[in-house]
Amino acid sequence: MLIKNGLIVRSELFKYHQIIGDPITQLSRFNQWAVDELIYLDISKDDSYDVRRSDAKIATEGRKNILDILEVVSKNCFMPLTFGGRIRTLDDIQDRISRGADKVTINTIALENPSFIAESSHKFGSQCIVVSIDIRKHENGTCEVFSKWGQESTGRDVIEWAKEVEKLGAGEIFLNSIDRDGTAKGYDIELIKSVVNAVKIPVIACGGVGRFQHFVDGIVEGKSSAVSAANIFHFTELSYKNAKKHMKLEGINVR
Repeated sequence: MLIKNGLIVRSELFKYHQIIGDPITQLSRFNQWAVDELIYLDISKDDSYDVRRSDAKIATEGRKNILDILEVVSKNCFMPLTFGGRIRTLDDIQDRISRGADKVTINTIALENPSFIAESSHKFGSQCIVVSIDIRKHENGTCEVFSKWGQESTGRDVIEWAKEVEKLGAGEIFLNSIDRDGTAKGYDIELIKSVVNAVKIPVIACGGVGRFQHFVDGIVEGKSSAVSAANIFHFTELSYKNAKKHMKLEGINVR
């Protein structure tokens, strides 16, 4: 679930964002579906709310910032909750855990200051720290890590960065393909497999799901530990239940 200025949005290529609704209304559906885990990523660049729509005014009323939203979400969330976005300090992590997050994802701060991964893992435990890695594939086939909402080039190779992330103590990697985001073309299997083969910690695949078979591909072909998606769950009726059913029929061990 992507949160931008207090509202859930649909994302495409990390550039285009369409308002879907408020974080709490969406949450009730996932509770009913008994979702395995929810990942909220705050992609806002500031604390202002987009209140051009009437539903936006209702959704954001009385909530001053993302921490207020997290607190409400956590009280109504009946599954493990991972929360990320705009984390810069250890206090930021503590604030999110105190308000109900089970785990946090970090991205830009990890690239700017890799020792932050070790510091946060040491203080909160590696199981709490998920490093999100946003990847853009160039025309020559090389994959580069990007930061700051997928807009800034880092010059880092994805495999070397994944290895460093693991060495520094991260508990999981959330691997997101910028090029596949919102395209419904399926996961970048080659990218996922290369990262999975390079590290021993769990890798969560994200970016590109348009059909239930794509979840199967991420596990069977990509060898990822888990598969995630956003848009298909927002726009497909009973998507979570049917995704699990399809995966089970394909021999995937799911609840």
